[in-house]
Amino acid sequence: MEFAKIEKAGLLTTVQDLGRHSYQAFGVSACGAMDTLALRLANILAGNSEDEAVLEATVIGPRIRFLNEGVIAVTGGGFSIFLNEKPVSMWKSLLVKEGDVLSFGNSTYGCRAYIAFAGGIDVPLVMGSRSTFIRGSYGGFEGRPLKNGDIIKTGNSRLDSRRVAGRKLKSDDIPDYQTQRPIRVVLGPHNGKFTNEAIQTLVSSSYKVSNNSDRMGYRLEGPSLQHVSKADIISEFITPGVIQVPANGQPIVHMADAGTSGGYTVIGVVISVDLPCLAQKKPGDEIQFEIIDVEDAQQLFCRQEQLLSDLQLANLAIPSR
Repeated sequence: MEFAKIEKAGLLTTVQDLGRHSYQAFGVSACGAMDTLALRLANILAGNSEDEAVLEATVIGPRIRFLNEGVIAVTGGGFSIFLNEKPVSMWKSLLVKEGDVLSFGNSTYGCRAYIAFAGGIDVPLVMGSRSTFIRGSYGGFEGRPLKNGDIIKTGNSRLDSRRVAGRKLKSDDIPDYQTQRPIRVVLGPHNGKFTNEAIQTLVSSSYKVSNNSDRMGYRLEGPSLQHVSKADIISEFITPGVIQVPANGQPIVHMADAGTSGGYTVIGVVISVDLPCLAQKKPGDEIQFEIIDVEDAQQLFCRQEQLLSDLQLANLAIPSR
């Protein structure tokens, strides 16, 4: 169904889902949403399964005119959003009608918004995913960011849209992107290749997200992290969250569009529950790191997954059409 028309595309608006994770052994980037938690919550609010494709908007959101009635949900950073020029809430299921217009104002914090449509975005699957990989020009909407005039098609909603509309997350369940807190890291696998002072520097210093950052990786600017000898290693598997440190000592955090192998030492890995918070940082923002154990990271992950599971169970209680 032709559901929406992009009147203004915004700065960088792409179709994303949870990514393509079955092809990394062949050198294919997983891609997917930068902030997977916001994507999953947007889908749940819209009555979708968590892995449906949504729109990911960056810094400047799009202007969208709806061609049919349906339900949408907007999550992510602290954007102001408007329906027919009237303020509406994020983190809530919204009923839209033919001719309605969604638009975005500025964000007070964060830089990415996620727009889910009931039924999901209907674009072709490429290697099991609808995510856009701009560098490879495949996936999503013709392998590119959206542009003015594009028509968004959706699938069939699995739930009664009018029963879904109006639901919202409890304030305690909304991710906190505004409070400044450390990004938690599990050390390794090459922390032994760094001096003890480098480990202390990592957790005691602030790093700024550089302008030379994108969906592939965040280059950080701050105190140098010193190696015991060399920065280079034989290339190994990498994944989003990996913190590589090249010879200049400036960390690089790999993000959603990360490659699948790299030849720099890895001092640590950002835990999965903190990647969404990191993904909402923009150039100029400062971050600090904190080291935690694997067991603590696993407990935090289980707690997050339990919340999402509970929210999906609430969806099952809504009658379908």
